[in-house]
Amino acid sequence: MTTPAQPTLTAADRAHLRRCVQLAREALDAGDEPFGSLLVDATGAVRFEDRNRVAGGDATRHPEFEIARWAAANLDAAARRSAVVYTSGEHCPMCSAAHAWVGLGRIVYAASSAQLVAWRTEWGIAPGPVAALPVNQVAPGIEVAGPDPELSTEVRELHRRLHARQG
Repeated sequence: MTTPAQPTLTAADRAHLRRCVQLAREALDAGDEPFGSLLVDATGAVRFEDRNRVAGGDATRHPEFEIARWAAANLDAAARRSAVVYTSGEHCPMCSAAHAWVGLGRIVYAASSAQLVAWRTEWGIAPGPVAALPVNQVAPGIEVAGPDPELSTEVRELHRRLHARQG
């Protein structure tokens, strides 16, 4: 059974998502694709953060995948289960699988995969090499929340800038 995305986010969720959008902006400014993510523990402390680093040629250098690797090496199973991953864009299938295999908890995202697909279609951009599936189609047991209407507008603008630059 899949868990549907929950549109209601807390003030703490939005604060963490704002940092993700800031990391996505940093990635774009550094010449990369605009994605940023945080790993937050059960006490609300940020344990790890990263941004996309695929511009160097390794298409697996997504921040959500780096979070899964870091968590596997640095947190026990209970700490991983109680952690929350915040991200500017919903996990791709690769990152969803890594998240599930490592045993991380909830995912909160600013913009959904469906939104990204719709934006790319609107801008006449071909789909990527991997299907843009919702997290729960890949990892049905993961609790997810998002998208955030305000922050997804900011994420959309970052992606528009990326594709205008690639023009």
